Amino acid sequence: MTADAKTPDVSLEKASRFVAASGFVVEEVTATSVRGYAELDDNHYTPWGVIYGGVYTTIVESAGSIGASHAVAERGEFAVGVHNATDFLHPSTGARVSVEANALHQGRTQQLWEVIITDSASGKQISRGQLRLQNVPMPEGSN
Repeated sequence: MTADAKTPDVSLEKASRFVAASGFVVEEVTATSVRGYAELDDNHYTPWGVIYGGVYTTIVESAGSIGASHAVAERGEFAVGVHNATDFLHPSTGARVSVEANALHQGRTQQLWEVIITDSASGKQISRGQLRLQNVPMPEGSN
């Protein structure tokens, strides 16, 4: 995904090492939704051979923050997560997962987003989260 004048580059190549390690690839961003995927494998394992819950939490935070920030960019704001509640529904040993984030509420000062992570092959929901975000002014000197 490429950036325009109001939206930063949210590609995997431009992500911090932490976010890039989650493998989350953004395919589409609107003011009310974000779509993407991640390839999860043994690089994301716990010592017990399943994907760390923190990987899903990171993807929830990333997808919701990207969409919420896109929604308020025209106002010179971005959104920061203030509460992330991610549920882990089924353990996985790895899969390509689809990520769908949708705005549930978009207010003047806060937003609430739902993010669903699904095993692309089986269609089974692996994880889902709700992310509450605060809309804040863009830092001075940022683009």
